[in-house]
Amino acid sequence: MQEEENLWNSMLISLKEKGGTRLPTDKSMIIIGDNQCGKTTLVAKLQGIDDLTKGIGLEYAYIDIRDDYKEDHTKLNVWVQDGNPKYSFLLKFALSEKNFKNTLIMFVVSMKTPWNIMDQLESWATLLQDYIDNLPIPSEDLREYRQNCIKKWNEYIEENVGDKNGYWEPSLGDGVLTRNLGLNIIVVVTMTDYISVLEKENDYKDEHFDFIQQAVRKFCLQYGASLFYTSAKEDKNCDLLYKFLTHKIYNFPFKTPALIVEKDAVFIPAGWDSMKKISILYDNMQTIRPDEFYNSVITKVNMRKAFAKDHEIQAEDEQVFLNKQLGLLNQSANQQSAIGIPRQDSVMRSLTGVSKSGDRRLSLTSQGQGSPTKKIDPVKSTNTATPGEGVLANFFNSLLHKKSNQSPVLTKTTDELSGSKSLTLEKTEYHTDTAAELDRLAKRTLNLSHESSTETNSSENGIEEQISTTFGEKSSSEC
Repeated sequence: MQEEENLWNSMLISLKEKGGTRLPTDKSMIIIGDNQCGKTTLVAKLQGIDDLTKGIGLEYAYIDIRDDYKEDHTKLNVWVQDGNPKYSFLLKFALSEKNFKNTLIMFVVSMKTPWNIMDQLESWATLLQDYIDNLPIPSEDLREYRQNCIKKWNEYIEENVGDKNGYWEPSLGDGVLTRNLGLNIIVVVTMTDYISVLEKENDYKDEHFDFIQQAVRKFCLQYGASLFYTSAKEDKNCDLLYKFLTHKIYNFPFKTPALIVEKDAVFIPAGWDSMKKISILYDNMQTIRPDEFYNSVITKVNMRKAFAKDHEIQAEDEQVFLNKQLGLLNQSANQQSAIGIPRQDSVMRSLTGVSKSGDRRLSLTSQGQGSPTKKIDPVKSTNTATPGEGVLANFFNSLLHKKSNQSPVLTKTTDELSGSKSLTLEKTEYHTDTAAELDRLAKRTLNLSHESSTETNSSENGIEEQISTTFGEKSSSEC
């Protein structure tokens, strides 16, 4: 019985120990930097995705952390602070006295605008310092957090440091942790692919980049921060940054030493650097002194074509586009009407046929059930209809209704140059008023054209005989 109890106790103890080794879920990282410095792109790269989503104020994301050895995984909470300082009050949702010891800070600056690097670092570090000073953290706890930063700095031991017994006397060097915030800090310089652009377009030399690096490394010494140069475009140091984060936050193994050979892929872990190592860069500065004011050496230059970002073309709203096209169509229709070109709907209702340039004709034809349509030459479109034309139209309508089985076409040609046969009207065969009206109308419409281009002379003779017979019958009936 006692053996069974011991067995259960050992199993419970084993489960408890195993459960205690699981990855914590309360770890956080806050990314701070100006707008357009590459914060969102960097987070997407650490997440292993291509989709970029940018918000405003304070953004939240997470990074999957997996421990393949223990078959465990967790999520690292990531807060991205807006680059506008007016949103700095939102830091209270990301950093509080409760999660202070479990939070890592990442300052992000960009090599695209190297003249802003030091001003941005100093500005955001001061803002963070002021925010921490106002947190209700007990002084004892804050002192413990700062001591922990000193301890971690001193615990960094390279393989060539220490004696045979592995003993190394830790001591802070000159300028190290003079501004201790009590937080793990990483400084990331993004877009290092712009180094080549600065060399070509702005005549930057190696000594300029050495001057930038020594200034940033001195800043890192003051805050006990690690330094990374990254390029998401060329995929430099992004994977290494991910591994370093898992090491600093979750104590994953990490054995990569400092990298200072490539000027666009620098990596300096916290605890490795010192003022003595930084002074090695001074040897390459021939025309620049390391103690010069930063912005007097790295001055702001005009953004040239290589720096210009492609502007996104916004598609015009569909309804706005259609309204513009409607306005253009209406404008075109008005212009056509002004010069006498008939609108499309008028053309569809007009007589079919091809008009000849130089011919002037007046056509009356039947459509459907015999309703006549009159087409006037566009040059004479300004002429207005007279009451006589209305009388003549009514007169022919009455004739057409009587001869519904026929579709007569009356064509009157008065232009001798057109070559078409003229039609003479005998006044004695018609009613006096009607003949007088027709004679007057013939004189008023000397310049009107007709459509008879498709008709032959023989058809015109037949129409003439038909009209003469019709007019004769009408005259006899009226008499």
